[in-house]
Amino acid sequence: MTKNSYNDLLAFLAVAREQSFTRAAAQLGVSQSALSHLIRALEARMGVRLLTRTTRSVSLTEAGERLMRNIAPRFQEITAELEAVRELRDQPAGTIRITATENAAETVLWPRLAQVLPRHPLIKVEITAESRFVDLVEERYDMGVRLGDSLGRDMTSVRIGPDIRFTIVGSPAYLAQHPPPRRPQDLVDHDCINLRLMSHGELYAWELKKGKHAINVRVEGQLVFNRTAPILQAALAGFGLAYIPHEMAQSFLATGQLKAVLQDWGATFPGYYLYYPSRRQLSRAMSVLIDALRYPAQEH
Repeated sequence: MTKNSYNDLLAFLAVAREQSFTRAAAQLGVSQSALSHLIRALEARMGVRLLTRTTRSVSLTEAGERLMRNIAPRFQEITAELEAVRELRDQPAGTIRITATENAAETVLWPRLAQVLPRHPLIKVEITAESRFVDLVEERYDMGVRLGDSLGRDMTSVRIGPDIRFTIVGSPAYLAQHPPPRRPQDLVDHDCINLRLMSHGELYAWELKKGKHAINVRVEGQLVFNRTAPILQAALAGFGLAYIPHEMAQSFLATGQLKAVLQDWGATFPGYYLYYPSRRQLSRAMSVLIDALRYPAQEH
């Protein structure tokens, strides 16, 4: 493969990922006209169209999709090898890109990173907080954090947090106007603050469990959010009942700003897991972060 072909493929991957010549050119540090010339040259040498261009968008052709699917992991492997060679110096170094939910970033990642990063000044960490499930390879993330240990094929997972118990809470003002529910079925008569699951766009059905009895309740209410932080704020403001991690509500329960209902029906779910591609060779910087994040922390 010639040097020009290598550069052209890197340019193609940038445009394919960004679906924009403007953003890809800015990322590569070249002009849009130069980038367009590189892509046309690549298509001419291959004799096939890789991108469909319109005045508003850029999309992959069937050939372009196949090329990206097959070469993107290989370029990532090359990058990982180069990083591994650089890791032979005295201190672990490099930039680690992590995708995580906002709650995981605030409650698990940051407290541990705040302890380990001062000891490793050459490690840089970039965290993107989002609720959707991310393809690490395609979007060039090194690691991801999500609930549960079922995180897809070809992924290695490491537990980084304890199980998470959920509880139903409401403000005293709301409960003064609405009799507290005595059984899960009573929730349909309450204003409940809903969560929109970004993974598939549906509203989350509250998963409740008491002993061996489990029930999923689809609730209704005036408000829907895609994150738990505003759900907590809405509950504090008296807009209805919320089903949130007990840890988030604990301080407000202690001060009386919130009250728990149906306490014997709260469910417990597997905690947060760190995941990354199984075939990826770990850099020293990644190994440092994994050891720092692994649960329980006192074992490391």
